Amino acid sequence: MTTLAPSGVSTTAAALRRLYFGRFAFAIVWAAVTFPLAAHLTPLTVALLVIYPLFDVAAAVVDARSSRATGTPALLYVNVAISLLAAVGLAIAGASGIPAALRVWGAWAVVAGLVQLLVAVSRRKMGGQWPMIISGGISVLAGGSFIAAASADNPVLTNAVGYAIPGAIFFLISAIRLSRGAKGN
Repeated sequence: MTTLAPSGVSTTAAALRRLYFGRFAFAIVWAAVTFPLAAHLTPLTVALLVIYPLFDVAAAVVDARSSRATGTPALLYVNVAISLLAAVGLAIAGASGIPAALRVWGAWAVVAGLVQLLVAVSRRKMGGQWPMIISGGISVLAGGSFIAAASADNPVLTNAVGYAIPGAIFFLISAIRLSRGAKGN
């Protein structure tokens, strides 16, 4: 009996589907844990803020490894660098207060959103990428709003933490839509 190896697209789609389900679960749990703590910038809150872009680093590495068959992972490595810088920036900004943390979080959301948008556009033929395209665009807009919110009289982190929830939902929708690509259809 001879079996055919799955195409690069269907293999990548299956890997992305698993990754997107994992990103959905992480973001929901992270938001549920972080949201009640977002009123004040404590060492625990700062640690949780740092963990989010570090998880993004790990996800981008997994994505890059699984996507080699369908294209260059260069933008994913850019995302790794951006998210590492964001994690360091958040750790430092945490000592300066909520406005500084919001500025770093916002800048990261803008740049990472642009990268997500570009990666998703390059994967359109794979299917299941429209939620990622929309999510990347929303991330850019949300990042700008976080930067602007840092200048408010009494800035809060709740919107920045809440930002993880729509992203999680878009990852879930994309994972579900990728099921056809993962089956090789």
